[in-house]
Amino acid sequence: MSSTARAIWDDALTSYDFGPGHPLAPVRVELTMALARALGVLGNLEIAGCVPATDDELAMVHKRDYIEGVKRVSAAGGADLSVGLGTSDNPAFKGVHEASALIAGATLAAARAVFEGTAEHAVNVAGGLHHAMAASASGFCVYNDPALAIAWLLGQGVGRVAYVDVDVHHGDGVQALFYDDPRVLTISLHESPRTLFPGTGFPEETGAEGTAVNVALPAGCGDSGWLRAFDSVVPPLLRDFAPDILVTQHGCDSHALDPLANLMLSLDGQRTAYSWLHRLAHETAGGRWLATGGGGYELVQVVPRAWTHLMAELSGHPLDPATRTPESWRAYVRERTGESAPLTMTDGRNPEFRDLSGGYDPADPIDRAIMATRNAVFPLHGLDPMP
Repeated sequence: MSSTARAIWDDALTSYDFGPGHPLAPVRVELTMALARALGVLGNLEIAGCVPATDDELAMVHKRDYIEGVKRVSAAGGADLSVGLGTSDNPAFKGVHEASALIAGATLAAARAVFEGTAEHAVNVAGGLHHAMAASASGFCVYNDPALAIAWLLGQGVGRVAYVDVDVHHGDGVQALFYDDPRVLTISLHESPRTLFPGTGFPEETGAEGTAVNVALPAGCGDSGWLRAFDSVVPPLLRDFAPDILVTQHGCDSHALDPLANLMLSLDGQRTAYSWLHRLAHETAGGRWLATGGGGYELVQVVPRAWTHLMAELSGHPLDPATRTPESWRAYVRERTGESAPLTMTDGRNPEFRDLSGGYDPADPIDRAIMATRNAVFPLHGLDPMP
């Protein structure tokens, strides 16, 4: 197994563009790669290109008539609500198939590198489009690249894949596509479906043999509560499941500044989660780790820094949070967006949390969310739900 860490990148990945004013603006990945380059992070990664996913590859999780529908929209640019394109969330645009297939192909390239051992870790920050369903676009997502990677890995004979999704929105598409497959453990930590799209991801959604796991956190949850929830659920389940490969989705819309959601994490809390997932990949999956981006709609203050930290962590050379952002990058941000860029790679927080060893508080809504998940899922894995 190589110790190489690889980032999949092609400038054409920014062609996934729903138009002016749409929250999923491609400038967020453009600024991310520019910051990672300016800080030398890309120098610690092997950079590799990609090709679009083929129709046969897309059909591993998507219906053939859906793929054909997306291609018709792609050619004409007109709406087709039967495939979910032409809404405010998922506008139709010419070239949507080609742009979406390239993102899918980038995540498949990352999966192939990890499977074949040419890279121990691999990342596609343009990916993580976890809401797309088998026959419909949803939540800004057309083709479900994490699910495609998982399906491809299973098709190569991989026995067990674990998927951990830290996006603020429930990873509903990936869960739905593998809900009845005990070879795939999906764990999603997200804002409660009572207050946020897509309205799914309750603890009682447990899938095949308890392999769908949902931690539905209350609006307002910050670093300490989120990290307590992660620590209470993710490590014991990954250790029990013992995946062959770990796939992770890193939507950074859990940040307090994100305009579309209501959790209150800092960049420093998110960075902590990346380091934990890196450690868990080595502890539970032999180091085989495939990571993607995901949501994140604070385009300047949050996304570029969060995913630069992710790539630095994946490379094995994490950044000092006190690192200053380069002036050249700040000038580029002003040129591209007219906004003032952050000065450092930290929000100035030092995330701390209490684990469950001291017991839980039934009056605390975060602890209630944690225990709802543990009570629903842990017995199905032979684990004690009580601390």
